[in-house]
Amino acid sequence: MNSEIDTPNSSSNQWLQTYYFLRAGVSILWIVLAVVLGKHHPMIGAVLLVIYPAWDALANVIDARRSGGLSKNPPQKFNFIVSVIVAIAIAGALTISMNATIKVFGLWAIFSGVLQLSASVRRWKTSSGQWAMILSGAQSTLAGVFMFKQASSAMMLDVTTVAPYAAFGVLYFLISAIWLLVKNSRDRSAALVR
Repeated sequence: MNSEIDTPNSSSNQWLQTYYFLRAGVSILWIVLAVVLGKHHPMIGAVLLVIYPAWDALANVIDARRSGGLSKNPPQKFNFIVSVIVAIAIAGALTISMNATIKVFGLWAIFSGVLQLSASVRRWKTSSGQWAMILSGAQSTLAGVFMFKQASSAMMLDVTTVAPYAAFGVLYFLISAIWLLVKNSRDRSAALVR
């Protein structure tokens, strides 16, 4: 048995590959539901807006468990707490207006983007494919600013206002997952040759 295959870096890369595919898949499902159902049924759209940060909170817990838990991963712990608060805040903002809801969502995108940047920079030395997650964090921050600006205008907004933000997330998660898939396959092939 070759120990190269079981190194912590290899294990971390394998987990992140699976995790990024999972994140992309859930986001694709969310976008489809938002466009097909949420746009035409405001109640479903409202539920989807609450589910988005709630899923992010759960995803942070799932990921952190693989690397020592939330206590050993401060950016993920903070992201988890913020995402839970945002899910509650979005539920409250929905009782005010869609504009207030999108403002909350935009603020969350800004903060979660900064936290994703932080988590990705921390993983840079131990895991591959982090450059795409760093770009994703930066894009999330910019998208949050854009959503906040939209919500401050007289535009008609609904759940699909968030769909482009989610689509960029899919893109970056898929890029990272595919990057790791290729790297993990090359590492396994190289280990078998030795």
